[in-house]
Amino acid sequence: MAKSKGVKEHIIEVTTDLILKYDGDTDRITARMIAGKADIALGLINYHFGSKENLITECVQRIIGKVVSSFQMTQTYETDKERLTAWAVSVFNFLFTHSAMSHISILGDLQAYTPRCNSVLTQRGFLFALKNDVADDDRAILAFTLLSAMQTAFLGGSTAGMLLGFDLSTPDGRAAYITKLVNMLFNGAQSL
Repeated sequence: MAKSKGVKEHIIEVTTDLILKYDGDTDRITARMIAGKADIALGLINYHFGSKENLITECVQRIIGKVVSSFQMTQTYETDKERLTAWAVSVFNFLFTHSAMSHISILGDLQAYTPRCNSVLTQRGFLFALKNDVADDDRAILAFTLLSAMQTAFLGGSTAGMLLGFDLSTPDGRAAYITKLVNMLFNGAQSL
């Protein structure tokens, strides 16, 4: 069993390296490529993961999970709204900068929404931005709603941007969308 776990982790490491090498463009990665680089029989990918797609999803979730857990903002902000806006803009830009991996991660989270998935970890990160200006019982729903709106806009691509009235293909357009969204969420939280 220990050897089996070693092979599985080796396959994950090799696949992760390939994902990073191809900047998240997983269409360029084949099961044969993974097996060759890992020096394993092709069938071991299906044996351990069921499919190349499951393997890719697991690797991407780990990559994004490391990014989410290491995310830190060093700048100080006077208000929760300023802090949350800055953090959310940073996360939103990450989604677009690492589009292929972000798609896989978000869709994987939606299929297996657990306390340790990247979406929940990001929501928990947003909670740290809410220190003073939002009631405790409103913080979680605000963070959940914000991330959900960000993910939906990201997955919706240019159509979502057109419907929302923002050019999400540019950092300025993304920042404008997040600023508007956070302002609306804060106004809603304060009126309840």
